[in-house]
Amino acid sequence: MAPAAVPVSLPTASTATALTNAGIKRDLANVAVSHKPQLDASKLTYEFNKNPKVVAAVDDPVRRLQNSTTDHMITAKWTEANGWEHPKLTPYGPFQLEPTASCLHYATEAFEGMKAYRGVDGKLRLFRPDLNAKRMNLSSVRIALPSIPPEEMETLIKEFIAIDGPKWLPDPNTFIYLRPAVIGSGAALGVQRPREATVFIIAALFPPLDKPTGMRLLASTEDMGVRAWHGGHGASKVGANYGPTLQAQGAAGARGFDQVLWLLGPEGRVTEAGASNFFVVWKNKTTGATQLVTAPLGDRIILDGVTRRSVLELARKHLAIGSTEPRAGGEDLEKVEVVEENFTITDMIEAYDEGRLLEAFACGTAFFIAPVNGVQYKDKEIEVPMPMVMPDGSRAGRYGGTIKVWLKEIMYGVVDHPWGVVINERGPVLPK
Repeated sequence: MAPAAVPVSLPTASTATALTNAGIKRDLANVAVSHKPQLDASKLTYEFNKNPKVVAAVDDPVRRLQNSTTDHMITAKWTEANGWEHPKLTPYGPFQLEPTASCLHYATEAFEGMKAYRGVDGKLRLFRPDLNAKRMNLSSVRIALPSIPPEEMETLIKEFIAIDGPKWLPDPNTFIYLRPAVIGSGAALGVQRPREATVFIIAALFPPLDKPTGMRLLASTEDMGVRAWHGGHGASKVGANYGPTLQAQGAAGARGFDQVLWLLGPEGRVTEAGASNFFVVWKNKTTGATQLVTAPLGDRIILDGVTRRSVLELARKHLAIGSTEPRAGGEDLEKVEVVEENFTITDMIEAYDEGRLLEAFACGTAFFIAPVNGVQYKDKEIEVPMPMVMPDGSRAGRYGGTIKVWLKEIMYGVVDHPWGVVINERGPVLPK
């Protein structure tokens, strides 16, 4: 069965890019005709943890370390010679890797960030897991790892949280962070396609990362480098996107900033905020129309974030000019033009100086919808309004804050919505 995939818009700017794109398309297609065993979630085997861990309280400081995990993990091994082995659910524990493993030398690693939620109705949910599974397939193939059938990956994620969710999410209005990943685990040096890979799924305890006062961003300068570039791999969720940014992130943190606002090129194109997508709301300079603006996907510089996609879809349905489906909380907001196009730090400064900048926010799984209160670019400080008081007393912009409320209602079961996928949980019990 050919794996489903989000549409791929592949540039052809250079011979190297064209070769990469051809390889990606070939690998996505070859799985449909392969006679080797494919990943099959129905073949999952079970070994439950006989020494289960203690669940840390929601306010336990250990959660801030982000290294406490649940009782189990799922793994599945692939080899070039024999295809996929049966996936296994086992007690959480370390891997055994050879020092020559591809992932340790050539960054052959891709991952997803997801959350499972305990709703106000007591039910356990995932948020749009099909999108994470499809994106992980594309990211894996981008770095020459095997195609991972999204339907099977999604089923394994659901089964994992059905086992560990009941114990580790006992209380309503709580979440746990999920990390599906794939690594080149084969033992071979030399710059070559990995001949072995391992998929795994784990879950970790995270604290809420919301900042009641909003985030302060430091816009990057040329000496800080760039996060991604045209024809690169910014659209894939691969480890190689993140390691090179950590020095700049640490330096920004030491100066009191929460994240780096990554700019690209001499014109200062705005791309992402840290590891999150970035939005502004402003009045268009020419027409005066209120616009919700974010960078486009077409040049594959930014990530097709699940939260980003959800923000755009909700805005187009409930807030866009011409929309006819008002939703509680958005009735008093002026209708907006939803725009995916490039803009620069100069555009932001100009909008601020002219009083046209209404709000800004970052969005992603970890930070969710994170309002921005300010951006520093060289010696220029952009102060961003945050006029809305949220239900928890924090502040936000009116559009980002409203969409944040809508998304939380879906994630925690306040409203019934197809994006909130209910899990048939059972704990460490074999399926019937």
